[in-house]
Amino acid sequence: MVRLMGRSRPRSPQRPGAAASARRRQQRDGRSRWRPAAGLRSVLSGRSVAGQVFVLHLVIVLLLVVAAVVALVLQVQRDSTQEARNRSLAVAETFASAPGVVEALRSPDPTAVLQPRAEAARELANVDFVVVMNTDGIRYTHPRQDRIGKKFVGTIEPALAGEPVVEEVEGTIGELVQAVVPVKDPDGTVVGLVSAGITTENVGGAAEDQLPLVMGAALAALALAVGGAALVSRRLLRQTHGLGPHEMTRMYEHHDAVLHAVREGVIIVDGDGTLMLANDEANRLFSLPDDAEGRHVLDVGLDPGTADLLSSGRVATDEVHRVGDRLLAVNQRPTDRAGGPPGSVATVRDSTELRALSGRAEASRERLDMLYRAGVGIGTSLDVTRTAEELTELAVPRFADFVTVDLFEQVLAGGHPDAAGALRRTAVTGIAGEAPLYPRDEKIRFVASSPQGRSLATGRPVLEPRLSEAPGWQAQDVERSGQVVDYGIHSLITVPLRAGALVLGVVSFWRSRKPEPFDTEELALAEELVARAAVSIDNARRYTREHNMAVTLQRSLLPRSLPEQSALEVAYRYLPAQAGVGGDWFDVLPLSGGRVALVVGDVVGHGLHAAATMGRLRTAVHNFSALDLPPDELLGLLDELVGRIDQDEAQDEQSAPVTGATCLYAVYDPVSRRCTVARAGHPPPALVRPDGSVEFADVPVGPPLGLGGLPFDSADLELPEGSRLVLYTDGLVEDREHDIDVGLEQLREALSRAGDSPEDTCRTVLEARRPARAADDIALIVARTRALPADRIAEWPVPSDPAAVGEVRAAVARKLAEWGLEELTFATELILSELVTNALRYGGTPIQVRMLHDRHLICEVYDSSSTSPHLRHATMTDEGGRGLFLVAQLAERWGTRYLPAGKVIWAEQPLP
Repeated sequence: MVRLMGRSRPRSPQRPGAAASARRRQQRDGRSRWRPAAGLRSVLSGRSVAGQVFVLHLVIVLLLVVAAVVALVLQVQRDSTQEARNRSLAVAETFASAPGVVEALRSPDPTAVLQPRAEAARELANVDFVVVMNTDGIRYTHPRQDRIGKKFVGTIEPALAGEPVVEEVEGTIGELVQAVVPVKDPDGTVVGLVSAGITTENVGGAAEDQLPLVMGAALAALALAVGGAALVSRRLLRQTHGLGPHEMTRMYEHHDAVLHAVREGVIIVDGDGTLMLANDEANRLFSLPDDAEGRHVLDVGLDPGTADLLSSGRVATDEVHRVGDRLLAVNQRPTDRAGGPPGSVATVRDSTELRALSGRAEASRERLDMLYRAGVGIGTSLDVTRTAEELTELAVPRFADFVTVDLFEQVLAGGHPDAAGALRRTAVTGIAGEAPLYPRDEKIRFVASSPQGRSLATGRPVLEPRLSEAPGWQAQDVERSGQVVDYGIHSLITVPLRAGALVLGVVSFWRSRKPEPFDTEELALAEELVARAAVSIDNARRYTREHNMAVTLQRSLLPRSLPEQSALEVAYRYLPAQAGVGGDWFDVLPLSGGRVALVVGDVVGHGLHAAATMGRLRTAVHNFSALDLPPDELLGLLDELVGRIDQDEAQDEQSAPVTGATCLYAVYDPVSRRCTVARAGHPPPALVRPDGSVEFADVPVGPPLGLGGLPFDSADLELPEGSRLVLYTDGLVEDREHDIDVGLEQLREALSRAGDSPEDTCRTVLEARRPARAADDIALIVARTRALPADRIAEWPVPSDPAAVGEVRAAVARKLAEWGLEELTFATELILSELVTNALRYGGTPIQVRMLHDRHLICEVYDSSSTSPHLRHATMTDEGGRGLFLVAQLAERWGTRYLPAGKVIWAEQPLP
């Protein structure tokens, strides 16, 4: 404010005391207060502010000039000393390395040779001495003849060690800077020393030569500084009008007291829109920041209407502006009408009555708006937790500073709440994250005396206006309750979440920032908010329960674990859809002869009906695979089954037919390394070769299951050992944003960079293709092929002669002994005897026996007949009919597998 008043006298309309009297005298006699002669005397006297500033400025400049002169002198001396050190070292090293010095040192009279050369070098290099000495420090040369032959004064040990040394010492010719360097012969041996030096008197000569220049510069700087100080003081004298410190202090105190004591806000803005002054009332009404003065009015946080008015400088009379929860009347007038500086001054007063009326109307509007937002913003998803979070996010900070939602744990799982059970903190939202409330996911049991406990017991809301005076609330957790109060939370409303007769949990509204406690009107608003949220939370709970039931049904219909087999290394993933359970399924089915069947299917649609249909189809595939049917024939039977299911459900108006059921069935043989694949409306399998190349197998596609009328075709794939066969459902490659061709190409890229193991392949594929919210189920199977080693396969052709049975038994016994399975010799001979005898008697040629050493010992007998043997119980009088009975008793499993040209009867025995 001193700066503002010093710019021109019209800035202050009233000046009390001596200043006001002086101004009246000026107006009376018409003479200016400012006289150059009087101003000069005021400056020199030091009584005015300008005089004191001039004296202080002059003292500071004088001290700075003296300090600069001393620093420059010291710097010159230091530089001269450094120059002396460098020159003495250079002269000594040059003389030591000069030709003939080493020979002179070894001559009978070194002084005669070196003294003239040393003196010549001294005069040429402008140093005070050049001394040559032996390794004991005895001088051979010196400017003073009487010093030759005496001990050298100085440090020579480093030079004897081969390192030069420079020092400042008290020598025979006074204080000096000297350097000592070694003289070395060609093999590096130190044979003498050379010292060169300059006395301190000569060193300081350079500094003394430069001293007049330094002093002249200092005097010039002092003269400039004095002139500058005089100009600044003269300018300050004009600005302060010759007022002394006491007068200015008293004027400022009176002005400040009046300005900040008035009950109206005063704001002064200059012509550029910069806020020059705001009194206490203006700061309070507008909530101005501490650094508002000096900033543009558009940048100090004012509302746009008020900021535009103050920056425009236009005339305003009782213009009403809404600022926060206040209605302010603003009057503004320009300051340049009477010759003052450009700008404006505005006065602001608080309209109390209008504010109260507007506050009540605004509160009603806010509550209606909050209830409307609750109706459209809560319950956007069928997720219990997310619905609770939406309630807290709506209420903070518009209604409360912190909101917590605690639900019974059974509600989160979709069940009915247990009034005696524990609650879990489901959602927490606040204006700050460090409040000492129970954190999210905390398991809580509220005591009966707490507001939450009373709300749960009575089903009614509870208001605790002052938490620090509520012993029932503090009994919940004494330590945490103290922390909550110390944090600043002082008022609480608890409202039970009621859905009909069920109490799902409790909602707590906490207040800390607003000093007023919650009132009864706010209690009613909180109850209405929670009532609307309770409907959405109960809907989400019901959906969660039905969804969990459907997921449980679906999980129960899917395989719990994969069966043991040696043909394939299998990894799988199953990801249900976010919107509900679907009809995707998969299976790994061991078959006879060490073979394994892989099946992937999909029933289009979601819900319990799709899951139940999927279970029926999966059971049918299990049954049909037990018949050892080729893949195309199995799909044909499955197609007929789906057609019958559609016919049965067509009679029920509430059931929908099975539309869009697809399936892929593949059988892999580890002996031949051949995989037979057939598919009904399903995406093609992907094949990853051992070298990492990826291709989609060319398998003929048949119509989806249930359409009927068309046969299914199969394809045979040759799979080298280590190949990976990838089966999947359409949820992995199809979505709403991309076509299936894009999905297949992305799947190909993911498979090309996946690791060798099936687990790595599954992980890489899902990371690349899994959507954020899957709209359909995803089933994925990755199977890496293995081959049965040739030394574990034995085959024998059987001639059409009963005597060949004995030869087969002998060959089998030898092979079992080679495999280390002698314990199985008797049972295996008996099984093969019966099977070969049946083939000779009832089958057709050619006949062949194959034995496989896998996880089981597998015996197979092939013949060209398609007649299937049947197990029967022979009576006591029957002569035959006991062969297959014996086979069934000795083998763990047995059966018949049909081929395009004949059949195979097989039997499996467990290994010992």
